[in-house]
Amino acid sequence: MVKTVVILGAAYGGLATAHRLLKYTRQTEQDLRVILVSKTTHFYWNLASVRAVVPDIVNDEQIFQPIEAGFAKYPKESFEFVLGTATGLDVARKSALVTTPSGPRSLPYDYLVLATGARSASPDMPWKGANTYEETLDLLHKTAEGVKAAKHIVVAGAGPTGVECAAEIRFEYKDKEVILLSAHKEILGGDTIAKGVENEIVRLGVQVKKNARVRTSRPLPDGKTEVMLVTGETIKTDLYMPTMGLVPNTEYLDASLLTEHKYVNVDDCMRVKGADNVWACGDIVTSPRAGFMLTDKQAAGVVKNIELAIKGKDQLAVRGMPVDVFVCSTGRSRGAGRVGIVKVPSLFVWGLKSRTLGMNWTQPYTTGAQW
Repeated sequence: MVKTVVILGAAYGGLATAHRLLKYTRQTEQDLRVILVSKTTHFYWNLASVRAVVPDIVNDEQIFQPIEAGFAKYPKESFEFVLGTATGLDVARKSALVTTPSGPRSLPYDYLVLATGARSASPDMPWKGANTYEETLDLLHKTAEGVKAAKHIVVAGAGPTGVECAAEIRFEYKDKEVILLSAHKEILGGDTIAKGVENEIVRLGVQVKKNARVRTSRPLPDGKTEVMLVTGETIKTDLYMPTMGLVPNTEYLDASLLTEHKYVNVDDCMRVKGADNVWACGDIVTSPRAGFMLTDKQAAGVVKNIELAIKGKDQLAVRGMPVDVFVCSTGRSRGAGRVGIVKVPSLFVWGLKSRTLGMNWTQPYTTGAQW
């Protein structure tokens, strides 16, 4: 009897789950069928968005790859790609509701994986994918044009995205004034690498302004933007680039399946509480720090638990990273980071992250060669 796994979302978690099921689980469960639902035709390696906003450094193909073509090697009866957006979930009937270009569809499932991720709190920024590939590409190109034209840039939010974005711009443009606003007294949430990273980006010429939480921003008649801080101070800039905040894409789910902050409520096995044979992974669930390495660990655990569910065996707790790794790129030639509590040399971070920002993995993720 055919066992159908529906996966909602085709970013890091969705692709990692789908390819593992088709490459490995299907070897012992030959009747397995995977339906992958994506709102966009292309996978977006958004980890490199901080470099892609700098003009003429990153080619589109380095961070975008077509999703469906990456699954062409699997038997047609084992895989279906659905271009659409999740709009609802009927847990009782075990059916996912999806809106497609040709109309609404109901996708019955035996097992369901929620991997619809999160979006940027600032929809005019390209840190996360937009509703379509074309929209994301346009947003990225427009942002790059803005960076090229601006002489004064304010990057708000001193988490990894903000820090790396500010560093990338100053690395390429020594004549642009780049101000990084941190809402707190330290960048990167006061992590132990914060001081080292700050030294690196200040050396590049980034101006770091601490305890500078943004209250509002508004466009001015001359095309500039006025940024107002909670202190009442205002900054006038050519380009305002907010990087703070994620919004989970969970509007299609019943509130009973969510936490108070609208993330999916899962147990240690990544099972969705209150739903039978439903798991979740990636930015859609709460985690210590959103990141593709942790998402990959979660996806691997979800696949293992689907295999156990098929066999009628008990679920296993999904383990995260064996040690907390935090590395931050500070331009194309340097970086700072730690493995656990041990700080690592800049050369190590350059080799691990700064050199490519993982763009060499865009195609392997899409085709499944990564696993």
